Amino acid sequence: MNKSEKINFIINVLEDLFPKIEIPLDHKDPYTLLIAVLLSAQSTDAGVNKITPILFKKADNPYDMVKLSVEEIRDIIRPVGLSPMKSKGIHGLSKILIDKYDGKVPKTFEALESLPAVGHKTASVVLSQAFGIPTFPVDTHIHRLMFRWGLSNGKNVKKTEEDAKRLFPKKLWNKLHIQIILYGRKFSPARGWNVNQDVIMMKVGRKSILKKMI
Repeated sequence: MNKSEKINFIINVLEDLFPKIEIPLDHKDPYTLLIAVLLSAQSTDAGVNKITPILFKKADNPYDMVKLSVEEIRDIIRPVGLSPMKSKGIHGLSKILIDKYDGKVPKTFEALESLPAVGHKTASVVLSQAFGIPTFPVDTHIHRLMFRWGLSNGKNVKKTEEDAKRLFPKKLWNKLHIQIILYGRKFSPARGWNVNQDVIMMKVGRKSILKKMI
């Protein structure tokens, strides 16, 4: 199976398994998505989805958010971890959105990545899922699977993103990155992974992984 055949096989399997996708993080608009994605760093989507209703009941827009103190935000979001950094980021970016963007979330990488606590992956998710701009956010699942499938060398997430964008059709990026995450969670986890139950791995990557193991 050559690389082109690998790509088509992966796309077809993912589409068969996950024809309809939903964004894992609960939100209602670009701002609440931005906050939810920021909170998801080193946390689970399920954990974030338990916290955001509490936070958004108090403040679901930047104008209400800046009325809360950093300490108040931190007390609410403490269960998702990294609360000191995240609470400062949420308060700080909310103020910047008001001061520079009339309270609206900007639609460029440059503007988003200039906000406190907003990195490249967070910006990618917001651009993709809030505005429909083609991006390919790479999380640990995608980074792991691109390596297991022999499509990237696993050097770093930047290289993985470059490879994913080069290999997969741009029109599929926004849906495909979520499909890969869902596949990783269900069939190819970091721990407790059984290669014999990993359909894609069996077809496109098993030979390469065995070589690495030998």
